[in-house]
This record gives sequence, structure tokens and C-alpha cells, in this order.
Amino acid sequence: MTLRVAIVGSGPAGIYTAEALTKQSEGPVEVDVLERLPTPYGLVRYGVAPDHTSIKSIAGYLQRVLETPGVRFLGGLELGSDVSAGDLLSCYDAVVYCTGAMVDRRLGVPGEDLPGSVAATDFVNWYCGHPDVPPETFSLDAEEIVVIGVGNVAVDVVRIMAKTADELRGTDVPEEVLERLAASRVKRIHMVGRRGAEHAKFTLKELRELGDLLNADVLTFPDEVEVGDLTALSRQVRGNVDVLRSWSSRPPADRPRRLEVRFWLRPVEILGVSHVEGVRLERTRLEDGRVTGTGEFETIPADMVMRSVGYQSVALPGVPFDSASMTVPNVAGKVSDRQFVAGWLKRGPTGVIGTNKSDAAETVRTLLAEAVPGTATARLDDLLNARGVCAVTYKDWLSIEAAEAELAAGLKRGERVKLVGRDAMLTACGRVARRASEAPEAPSS
Repeated sequence: MTLRVAIVGSGPAGIYTAEALTKQSEGPVEVDVLERLPTPYGLVRYGVAPDHTSIKSIAGYLQRVLETPGVRFLGGLELGSDVSAGDLLSCYDAVVYCTGAMVDRRLGVPGEDLPGSVAATDFVNWYCGHPDVPPETFSLDAEEIVVIGVGNVAVDVVRIMAKTADELRGTDVPEEVLERLAASRVKRIHMVGRRGAEHAKFTLKELRELGDLLNADVLTFPDEVEVGDLTALSRQVRGNVDVLRSWSSRPPADRPRRLEVRFWLRPVEILGVSHVEGVRLERTRLEDGRVTGTGEFETIPADMVMRSVGYQSVALPGVPFDSASMTVPNVAGKVSDRQFVAGWLKRGPTGVIGTNKSDAAETVRTLLAEAVPGTATARLDDLLNARGVCAVTYKDWLSIEAAEAELAAGLKRGERVKLVGRDAMLTACGRVARRASEAPEAPSS
């Protein structure tokens, strides 16, 4: 008998889970990959910076998994509105949740909710063309910007802000976003970390890219990048420190923009009345491995503050959730009877894209030991038809891809230019966007 599995989420974790299921030898399997957006690939499409084409190429690998016999993509289906967790348990022998970490962590300081204080996750979604963040969300009329965080996401956002629009013209950035980047008034960017250079989370490759920027002078402060004994540090960290030190002695070349990479500073307040006007920061040091304030303060004037201090998952309707760890409680991927989890929703936002492959494999091993074929009592297609819900198929997705390639050709811009918004995507695959008044009633769980 065939094992029927639903995977909720079509990012790397979800698709690696589908791959592990199709490659197992325990018995035949049918896999439906459900996605709330009309497009697959999750973070690969909407989280990887557009100028990182080598990383984005992983979409080709994920595509081959979706084209595997027995795997079906069903887009435009939202858990809690189109289908419930209970619906999925009635239609499948097992359900695996792989929705990732979709929102930003907050700073928890006064002034964080002022206009001009924004999440890096929103900015990333904006320049990646995510339909939840329309082009008008950001105008980049701020001349001075502070980015809180020194991880790869922070490096991505400052690099995109520092580049010219022409440098991004060959990428898949939506045309409407590119126009706003071309009109950017940004002159000075501060990237701030509360620990030292040796504690920064970015990779050496990403860091070096900042030093190669053509449109921005990049500098550090000698006293902030001074590190004592380097011998105890990893090769990666030593490389980071060497690069950061070299920027402290590099003379400015009078480029249009300036990027300052700062360390040993933590935000204590975002200043302003009706809009962000600056950030008050406290100098820090380590005491017994913990960051503590020194009582020495500094204010950086800014028109925008962007927090980039990590991602976190959100609770799914009808699925257990631990608000302390911001993950779904599980044992080796098992949540409860016939419910499983993989990816960041399972372990938190750690690791790189490839980490999800071994993570998914563990969950699938647990699933195969637990799930029983033939448990499902209904079919999802029948349920959707009864509710008048029409999912976006893989063939529809290929039509969206073709429309994006056609748009790029017309604009003379690379291989693909992303369509903006769900309506444009649904139109590309011959669908009419469903009006809010036509949305189905939320099913009970």
C-alpha cells in the first residue's frame, strides 16, 4: 500500500524531506508539497540575495526533486484558511511541517516601533520580490542607516544598499524595486555588533565581498577590531579578523557611500519623536563570557534603523508550539501521532541551506518507523474542490517562470526578473486572483 505524505512548506527543508521520502526503500510513497505562496523554494527564492547567483542555483536541484514521479506541488494553499491541520491528518498518512523561520527577532529597546525602525527580514523580502512586501514598502530616502547585527543577513542588506542599481540590473530584482534602489539617497551605513570582531557570524567569503564594493568606502575602527591571541581561533575567524583589521588602515577612496563596520556596541534606545532620528549605543565588554555594558555611550544619527539579529518561527494553527524556543517540540522530528517537523521550525534558525538535508533525513527515518499506509480517510483534491479552492500546480509555476524570463528579455535584464505580487503571478498562469470576499471560511482544526 502507498504511503501518502503531506509536506507543508516548499523551501529547502520541505523539498529535502520530499527527496528523502522518494529515495527510501521501505515502500511506495506519494508526496504532496503544500505552499502558501504561488511559488516554490522558500528561502532560496525569497531569502538569498539576488547578486548571489551561485547560491540561488540550488533552485535547480530543488526543481529536480519537485519533478520526481510521486511528488506534487500545490501552491497558494494556506494552513488555517484553505486547509486545517485536521484536514491534512484526514487526507494523509503523515504530515511534515517545514515552514521555516519567517519573522525577525526584536531588539527589545525603547523606540523600536518608531517609523523608520524596520526588520531586515522585511527588507530582504522586499528586494527579493516577496509578495507579502510590496515595492512601495521601502523608498530608501534615508541618508544615514544603522543596521544592528553582524551576521550574513546584515552583510547582505548593507551590500545591497551600498551597491548601485546598475550593479544589480542583471539580477532578478523586480523592476519596481530596482527603480527605488536607483533613487536611493543612502550615503552612510553603520553595521553594528554588540560583541567583538572575533564573534561576528558572517562567513569570510561574504565579508570579503564588502571590501570589493565599487560604490562604497568600507572601514573599521582600529580599537574595535583589535583581538588578542588569534591562535586559539578557527581559521575562518582568523580570516575575518584579518580582513576587518585591514579595513582599519585602508584610506578612503571618496566613493559615493561609506560603510562603517562597528563592534562592542549594543543599542539601548532608538531615538526620535515621530520618526527615527538616531540610535543610542552603549560600549560593551565581555565578563565571564557574557556581554555587559561599560556605562560609556555613543549616539549615531540615523534616518533608518534596521534590526538583523536573527529569525524565528511562528506558531501554526493546530500544531504544538514552544514559545520559549520558538520551535515545534519534537523528538527526532516526531511531534505527535502522524505529525512531524523538519528544518528551522524543528531546530531553530541554525546552519546553512545544506544543513536541512541531514535534518530532513532524520525526520524521514522517524516518520517511516511510525507512519502506517492507509490511515488517511479522505482526499485533499475532493476537499479543495468542495471549498472552491484551486491550488497552483507545478505546471502553473513553470508558466510564472516563463513570464519572468519573458519580462527579463523585454527589459534586457539577465535571465529572469521577478513578477511583483500574487495577482501578477496568478495572471501569468491563467488564474484570476481570489478576492477577499471570495475566500473560503476558515476550516476548523
